[in-house]
Amino acid sequence: MPVSQATSSWVYERFMSSIVPTLERYIEIPNKSPSFDPAWRQTGHMARAVALLAGWAREALPEGATLEVVQLGERTPVIFIDLPATGGAAGDTVLLYGHLDKQPEMTGWRSGLGPWTPVLEGDKLYGRGGADDGYAIFASLTAVAALARDGLPRARTVVLIEACEESGSYDLPAYIEHLAPRIGELSLVVCLDSGCANYDQLWSTTSLRGIVVGTLEVSLLAEGVHSGDGSGVVASSFRVVRQLLDRLEDVGTGAIKLTELHVPIPAERAEQARLAAGVLGDEVWRKFPTHPGVEPLVTDDAELILNRTWRPALAVTGADGLPAIANAGNVLRPATALKLSLRVPPRLDAMRAAARVKAVLEKDPPYGAKVSFKTGGGSNGWDAPALSPWLSMALDAASTRHFGKRAMYLGEGGSIPFMGMLGEQFPNAQFCITGVLGPGSNAHGPNEFLHLPTARKLTLCVADVLAAHARR
Repeated sequence: MPVSQATSSWVYERFMSSIVPTLERYIEIPNKSPSFDPAWRQTGHMARAVALLAGWAREALPEGATLEVVQLGERTPVIFIDLPATGGAAGDTVLLYGHLDKQPEMTGWRSGLGPWTPVLEGDKLYGRGGADDGYAIFASLTAVAALARDGLPRARTVVLIEACEESGSYDLPAYIEHLAPRIGELSLVVCLDSGCANYDQLWSTTSLRGIVVGTLEVSLLAEGVHSGDGSGVVASSFRVVRQLLDRLEDVGTGAIKLTELHVPIPAERAEQARLAAGVLGDEVWRKFPTHPGVEPLVTDDAELILNRTWRPALAVTGADGLPAIANAGNVLRPATALKLSLRVPPRLDAMRAAARVKAVLEKDPPYGAKVSFKTGGGSNGWDAPALSPWLSMALDAASTRHFGKRAMYLGEGGSIPFMGMLGEQFPNAQFCITGVLGPGSNAHGPNEFLHLPTARKLTLCVADVLAAHARR
C-alpha cells in the first residue's frame, strides 16, 4: 500500500516550510571535504553543518528513535540514527545513506549565484551541497515520517550520514567496523547520493566507476631559464608530460590504451544502456553545457552511456608550475605537475590499477627527466547485485505512482565508495541507489542546484519502497 495523497501533500508542505529553509542555511556553510579543507577542525565549518542537520533531525525523530553524532578520535564525524521497526521481519534492518561534506567552490558561477549563497529560483535551489548531498537526511527522515502518518509498516531503519565522501570516504571503514554491532544485518540499502538521467521518472543506479587520483610531476631543470637560451637544448617539461600521458590515453579518441584498465561489459548492463539511450536520446550528451558546435566523442548514445559508466577515462583536474598568463614570462619552466583523475570501471581493482599507472608513467623517462606519479591508491567501483523481484516491482510501482513513468536503470560514472564497502560486508543485501543529480544540476561544478520536485517525489518513492520491503 503506498502513501496517501494527503501524506504526499504533507511532504510537499514540509519541504517548503522546513526542509528548504534549513537547506538554505546548510548551503551557507562552506564545509568542504577534508581533502579540500585540511584545517576543517580549526575552521569549524564541518561542526556547524553537523550541528545544523543533527538539530533538524532530532526535532523530526519519532518516539523511540535515537540520534548520535559519533566521532572516532580525529576522524570526521558521522550522524547515526536508529529508528525502531514498526513492522517487517524480526531482525531485518534497512540502511539509508547520505553525506554532508562538500566539493570546493569551483569558478564559473553565473551572476547572482555562488557556492555558499542559497538562491531559490522556481523549482531550483542553487548552492553547493544542496543536491550533493545535503538533502539526503531530510528525505530519509521525511520518508519515515510519511509512513508513520499513514500507519504503514517498515523494518528497523538506520540512517548514516558521513562527512568524508567527497574525499573518498577514507574515514568510513573505521565507522562501519565500530558501528557494526549497532547496524546489524542489512537486507536493504538505500543510497540517496546518486544521479537521475532526467527528472521524469525514478532512476536506479546499477553500477559505479572507481577512481585513481594522483599527481604526475616532471622536472628537467633545477630552476627556470631564458626560453631563448634553453629551448631546443633542454626538453620542455610540458612536452614530456604530454609524452607520458600518451602512454595512457589515445589523444585522438580519448580511449585508455592500457588493456589492464578495461573489463568485459556485462550483457545486462549493455542492454540497460541501450534502453536508457532509447528514452534519453541525444540528451545523453546535450545535457552538458557545451559551446555551440561542440560534438560528443561518438554519435551512438548507448556507446556514450557505456563510455561514461563501464570504460576508463582520464581527466586532468589541476596543474602546478604553470604561472598565470599575465605573469608568464619567456621562461623554460623547471617543472610541470598535473593532477590526474582516472575513472576506472566497476569490477576492476583500483589499487592494482594505480600501481600499473604509476609503473607506466615512471618507466624509462624521456631525456632522463625526473618523473614521479604520487597517488594515495584508488577507490574501487561497484556493480549492483541482481534486483529481487519484490524490489524491481516496488521501484516500478513507486516511479509510476509519483512520477507518472516506470523506473529506469543506469550506471553512473562517479564513485560512492561506501557502496563497495557495504557490498562486501553484506553480500545478501539489496541496493536501491538513486538521487537527484539530473541534467544541469552540475554537482562539483558551478551553478549546482537541487531540483525540488524531484527531491519530493523521490522522498515519496523511498517511503513506498520501505513499505514494500516490510511486506515482502
